[in-house]
Amino acid sequence: MKMGSQGTDSGEKGEGCGVVVREARLADVSAIVELERSIREAAHWPRREYVAMVAPAAEGAVQRHLLLAEKDGALVGYAVGSVVAAGDTRIGELENLAVAQEARRSGAGRALCLELLDWWASRGVGVVELEVRAGNSAALALYEGLGWKQTGRRAGYYHDPVEDAALMELRLRGSA
Repeated sequence: MKMGSQGTDSGEKGEGCGVVVREARLADVSAIVELERSIREAAHWPRREYVAMVAPAAEGAVQRHLLLAEKDGALVGYAVGSVVAAGDTRIGELENLAVAQEARRSGAGRALCLELLDWWASRGVGVVELEVRAGNSAALALYEGLGWKQTGRRAGYYHDPVEDAALMELRLRGSA
């Protein structure tokens, strides 16, 4: 059985909860965009952003990784992580995590996060950052349960509706 980066038993790619996590492919982009558009709280990006994430790319200063979660063969969520390299420092960011309303609390969000934690660790990331709506108690509980700590707030960061962002960071094992 695979261990998540934080030592949490995640099952094989989330299978313990009936969720399978895998890398997204070009053929998945339309379904991901459709799911994204159905989730009001999700960050809404142009289709070309998702296409760029799954296209083969040279290793650059910024790397992005798009994962999806499926349950019984149906798309139930996706996550986008990135790594920014500045000299010898590598910082990870959880850019987007979205789970279909009917699949929330199924373990899909946790499974996506655990897979991204493994990806960040494999790239030498020491710290992973994220922003989340300050009023999203379910997401805050998920992230805190995985070890993220609140480090601040960004007033009025989100729109429709206007809401503060809670800033969070997670130090991966082996980082100072």
